This record gives sequence, C-alpha cells and structure tokens, in this order.
Amino acid sequence: MRGEASRIADRESRDSLAPKLRDTREDAWRIGNELFKITGVLDRNISLERALTDPSRPVADKVAVLNELFQGNAHPMTVEIMTDLVSRRWSRARDIANAVEDFGVDAMMYYADATDATLQVSIELSQLHSALLTLPVVRAKLYDDQATSEARVKLFREVFDGKGLNKITMRLAEHATCNLRRRRYLETIQWLINKFSRHMGESMVTVTTATPLTNEQVKRLTDIYSAKAGRPVHINSVVDPSVLGGMRIQVGDEVTDNTVVAQLQNLNRTVKAGSN
Repeated sequence: MRGEASRIADRESRDSLAPKLRDTREDAWRIGNELFKITGVLDRNISLERALTDPSRPVADKVAVLNELFQGNAHPMTVEIMTDLVSRRWSRARDIANAVEDFGVDAMMYYADATDATLQVSIELSQLHSALLTLPVVRAKLYDDQATSEARVKLFREVFDGKGLNKITMRLAEHATCNLRRRRYLETIQWLINKFSRHMGESMVTVTTATPLTNEQVKRLTDIYSAKAGRPVHINSVVDPSVLGGMRIQVGDEVTDNTVVAQLQNLNRTVKAGSN
C-alpha cells in the first residue's frame, strides 16, 4: 500500500497532466509504451528509483539522470510526465514506478479513446480474463517469475495471436506478463478491467458463472444494477466452471454468492457444526 505522500504525488501529477496526455491522441500509444518500458527499468533498478526520489537531491540533478536515461529519444510528453514525477515527494522509492505504470495505462486508455476502441478493449479484457480461468496451466506460466519475461510474452502470443484482439488489449496483456510487479496475472487483468470501467464513467459489476451469460441476462443485470447505482454499469462476465452453477455477483466490496459451490460449502459447514 502506498503512503500518503505517494498517493498525493500520484493523484496530483495525473490530475494536472491528464488534459495534456489526452490531447496527444494517437501519440498516446508511443507514450504508453515508453512509460511501460520505464516502469520495467525502475523495477529492475532500485538505485535508480532512489536517485529519482531522494528528497535531498535537487530536481535539476534528477532531470539530468532522466536525460541520460532517455538519450533524447523519448516523446516530449513522456519527458514532461517523468520530470513532474521526480519533482514530487514519495513515501517509498518504489512508489514512483507504480505512478509511471498508472500513467502508462492512462496513455493507453486515451489512445483507445482516440481510436474509438475503449469499449472494445474493455470487453476484450473481460473475455481474456474468462478465457484464462479455463487455462490454468497457461495462466500459471504467465506469472511464473522463474521464466524470463521474453518467454512469458512469447507464450502469450502463441496462445492469443490470431484471436482478433485489438492491439491495445494485446499490449496491456503483454505488459501484465512482461512485468509481473509482484502480482498474479489475473489480478493485473482485473485491475485493468476496473481502470477501463472507471475511465468510461461506469460502475463495474463482476458476475461469475459456470457458463457464459446470455445477451438477455447481461441486459437484465445491466438494467437492474444501473437502476440501483443511479448511473451506467458495466457487466464484467467471468466464466469459471468450478462454481458449478448459479451466480456470484460483486459490486465493489459487496459480494452476493449464490453459486452451487458456495451453497455446498455452506451445507458442509452446517453439517460439521451440527455434528459437534
């Protein structure tokens, strides 16, 4: 969890630069890719993170470190973002990498906006999440930190190339396995789904079922939860055969679990309690 100083730095930096980043439109693709690469460099180099977040070090010195890192090859917006970040105070050195990654995802979302692909990418990320629930071996290999990042990305491409996914979906999914960042793969995909949902001004309702929801079920759930929330909601349909039947519905921290497996677990607990 980030400390207060880091939360403030991240929020203020993103709020102040969001309009400029949004206005880069198609250039946001390049910016997002550069920021993801910088995230990886920072994660692998704690001494660099410390150099860029040391509060006793003049900002000019930190900018000089950035210039040496970029070698004049970075997009001006990437340089502006990084210059802003190194000028702020951070609770921990590694928090700056989290902020850079946040900016990278923001850039990809703005690129999706510019190419009218935001809803498509959001849906594809949900479909990817569901698909991987049925591929446990692939899923495990995608966050195997004993394998190289190149091997994990190669595996992802072998499985999902040719599936017609938008290039933004592919890039985000590859980032999730290329740079694990101490997260399980599906945790990162769910995080990205939530980011897109918030970006679109919707609430996320995650519905887990043993088989895919029908269009009629999705529409009915959308109508019900939009009315409850008083604003549009996005139904994140997750297919998990292990629940056997029924639905598990999560809205924020509230979970309503009416799946068959949950009912069996409740019955098992009741039987055990009665036998004591």
